[in-house]
Amino acid sequence: MSAFKLHVPPAVTADTVIFTITDGKLKVLLVKRSRPPFVNSWALPGGFVRETETTEKTALRVLKDKAGVSSVYLEQLYSFDEPGRDPRGRVLTVAYFALVDFAKIKFVEEKNHEPSAFFGTRSLPKLAFDHAKIISYALQRLRYKVEYTNVIANLLPRQFTLSQLQEAYEVILGHKLDKRNFRKKFLTLGLVKPANAKVSGARHRPAQLFSFSKGGMVELKRFF
Repeated sequence: MSAFKLHVPPAVTADTVIFTITDGKLKVLLVKRSRPPFVNSWALPGGFVRETETTEKTALRVLKDKAGVSSVYLEQLYSFDEPGRDPRGRVLTVAYFALVDFAKIKFVEEKNHEPSAFFGTRSLPKLAFDHAKIISYALQRLRYKVEYTNVIANLLPRQFTLSQLQEAYEVILGHKLDKRNFRKKFLTLGLVKPANAKVSGARHRPAQLFSFSKGGMVELKRFF
């Protein structure tokens, strides 16, 4: 009888890029690792897929554990499976990205939880594993997505001003937009409607609040 080598499957993890907007910046949630490898390095929140879980369920569990949120926009991003990406052995990860309104985030503060914090996408620390590559890929996907869908609604409160909406686009796309053209183009898409409320400014007249006219994912008839 010929000898054969038993095939050992790789371990599988799910890592989640959690985007939010706060302080006028697009930020991503990172956790500080307390165990090897990469002790004291910052990394994406993630975990090994349990026997009874799909990768999506693992990602949802991570969202709940690390950011205290559950009903958020979550999309599978890509599988990263380069040999050597994890010094512990053969580990592949299925990456997701989530979009969360900052006001809904509730950090979990317990002794056994690793410290977590939001970092601007333009000022990230040195990251563990290949997580810098994963974040870069997620940012590219997000920028593409906001151009042809209303996915940006998941980063905003239920009611918002057009200035807040424009700021959200600018921090994601990474450049300024002409105010007049932005408002004209966006209003013609029919995705937002005036709310029965205004917000008062310290030095300016009250600004009209808007809300998205349709719930769920909507594809634009033409690129934004």
